[in-house]
Amino acid sequence: MQFVHKPVMPGECIEGLNVKPGGIYVDATTGGAGHSSLIAAKLKEGRLICFDKDAEALAAAKEKLAPYGDKITFIHNDFKNFSAELDKLGISEIDGILFDLGVSSYQLDNAERGMSYIAEGPLDMRMDKEQSFCAADVVNGYEEKQLADVIYAFGEERLSRRIAAAIVKRRAQAPYKTTSELAETVVSCYPAKERHKGRSLCKRTFQAIRIEVNGELDGLFDVIVQAARRLRKGGRICVITFHSLEDRAVKRAFAYLHSSCVCPPRQPICTCDKKQEIEILTKKPLTASADELEENKRAASAKLRIAEKI
Repeated sequence: MQFVHKPVMPGECIEGLNVKPGGIYVDATTGGAGHSSLIAAKLKEGRLICFDKDAEALAAAKEKLAPYGDKITFIHNDFKNFSAELDKLGISEIDGILFDLGVSSYQLDNAERGMSYIAEGPLDMRMDKEQSFCAADVVNGYEEKQLADVIYAFGEERLSRRIAAAIVKRRAQAPYKTTSELAETVVSCYPAKERHKGRSLCKRTFQAIRIEVNGELDGLFDVIVQAARRLRKGGRICVITFHSLEDRAVKRAFAYLHSSCVCPPRQPICTCDKKQEIEILTKKPLTASADELEENKRAASAKLRIAEKI
């Protein structure tokens, strides 16, 4: 299957990054290189560092970005390790960084990756296929309370306890192996009057398990703070989120970076020495235009936040 992923809000992202021809930029979530190719096209003597922990995505990106030659450096690693990787390259400051969080269209559409609740596939959900831990380990291995907590915390699913109990009961007969088996269990937990919605009822549970498998929210606040601090003055950070949990972490990180004091509210004198580090350029997050939504319905939940280092 060809790696295809339509970039979300491409124009807004490139404008937000304010790409300089000689600048150093990081695409922390390269995917199919949709955003990366637009950044690279604006570079002359500049440089673009492309991260992705999905080897298939990186291979597709290398092919797409081949015309830009040595302007591009590819790194097969989780973006949460970007700072250490930049240290290895001897790069202390960058001019911009883009995070396009969540899962790619290719990963969703490729049934073999096991992220879709619509298509039949193995219970996998790994973004990095070199990782051993997968969705089957969560579904078949977690205790009922632990499983319910994951589904509630990362899926905000109101029926989390009922779903977890049903999974544990069903797996006692035979372990789960496919996405269809899990989807059937989740749908069965809903009242009969809601089951006409079919597998769309599985969205929150599948999201929760995918986030758990890939540790998508682990350290997200910290990495956004690190990224902003890596920017040179006037550098930009752009972050695209697709659900409230991601957006909450990014919003909190931006607020922290923007703050000039983080002392307790009742403390009479500031002792934290915190200084404002960024200017938030999007008081409200940007969303996809009506024209974009006609071509890419998956952009409907996307939010773009942009900030500039001061």
